[in-house]
Amino acid sequence: MSAYRPQLSRRGFLGGSLLFVAGAAVGCSTSPLGGGSSGAETTLNVWFHAYGEAGTQQAATRYAESFTKAHPDIAVKVTWVPGDYTSKLNATLLTDGAPDVFEIGDLSAGMARRGQIAALDDLYGAAEADFNPGDIDYVTVDGKLYGVKMVDDVMMLYYRKSALAKAGITPPTTFDQLAAAAKALTTKNGKGLFVGNDGIGDTPSLAVFSNGGDLVTDGTVAYASPQAVEAVAGLKRLHDDQSLLLGFTTDWWDPSAFTQGVVPMQWCGLWAMPAIRTALGDDFGVLPWPAFKPGGTPVLHVGGWTSCVNAKGKHTDAAKKFVQWLWVEQTDLQKDFAESYGFHIPPRTSVAAAADKLAQGTAKETAELAAKYGRHNPNTWDTAVSTPLAAAAAKIVGGQGDPAALLADAAKQAQTAVDKQRS
Repeated sequence: MSAYRPQLSRRGFLGGSLLFVAGAAVGCSTSPLGGGSSGAETTLNVWFHAYGEAGTQQAATRYAESFTKAHPDIAVKVTWVPGDYTSKLNATLLTDGAPDVFEIGDLSAGMARRGQIAALDDLYGAAEADFNPGDIDYVTVDGKLYGVKMVDDVMMLYYRKSALAKAGITPPTTFDQLAAAAKALTTKNGKGLFVGNDGIGDTPSLAVFSNGGDLVTDGTVAYASPQAVEAVAGLKRLHDDQSLLLGFTTDWWDPSAFTQGVVPMQWCGLWAMPAIRTALGDDFGVLPWPAFKPGGTPVLHVGGWTSCVNAKGKHTDAAKKFVQWLWVEQTDLQKDFAESYGFHIPPRTSVAAAADKLAQGTAKETAELAAKYGRHNPNTWDTAVSTPLAAAAAKIVGGQGDPAALLADAAKQAQTAVDKQRS
């Protein structure tokens, strides 16, 4: 359920929409209905991106049906959005067809400050203390809570135990060891590591975190610090060694390159673990992105999806009621969503403790690593802030300029975007 999953499909602007009234599916549409239907006083349009895990769409519609049974005065239209979800959402939020409830892969403080998403402090109640503190911090903007985290998606390194053992390689704990392993595992038939089709993926932010740096601190872009420059410049080694798989048929969020034996190491997500286990049995392990050097910090990326309410919508009270019912009150459905369609960590501590499939084996190990080394992107981390870092990193690994100068320029561009969010 990574934020990158929408790239799976580009079958048009919107996928199908299914309307639920008092628990019954009564119609399909690709444009918002507005108004009531079949006696309901309110019709909510609820957007989901097109999850790649089988059964997720059916689960979303089942949850909507259960909600309408409990609230027959509120109809719910579930809209499934394939393709570039974020761009479609941002464009639609500027129109009269904006959804009432929608999920966000990277919650934006700028959206909160522009008044696009509603504060949801009143939805949490006593349950707030049960949410992962990192998730509460993530949705907090200027002291208010602007969303409810639906799932925590953990991203980490998968490695093939048998491949590393055959090569006499110990699972790497520093970047030097990772680079050496990737080079040693590269042969004429395949590469040693897959981090994304562009060879960049999440690695710039991972590099910064792994050397004790940060991306944005108290409103100041920090990824041009000396430790950030050192670590991002170090990524060039993977490219110079030609040990990265590039241009595969699917990107890093899909485990196919790993399960098909194309690479023995891949950056991917917890959501892919059931498919990996089906393909490889127990012949895999998980690791954080290693510390850049001794004394550095291993890191797993914690992302996921957050449910938000359109602050400018016509049905904010009903929308809040839906979000509260599903993502605060219905712990059984939260558990189902987290462990039945790929693996994800529930944001609520009590729900995570009850998730049996996450309480054993490699899934449990991943959850423990995430608790110890997991890092969220800051909620200022929108496209305007992150793109300059990725662009600078691409030039750095290609030997196209001085790393310090490139990152300083990128940080300057990003700071303008952060300042605009805060104005």
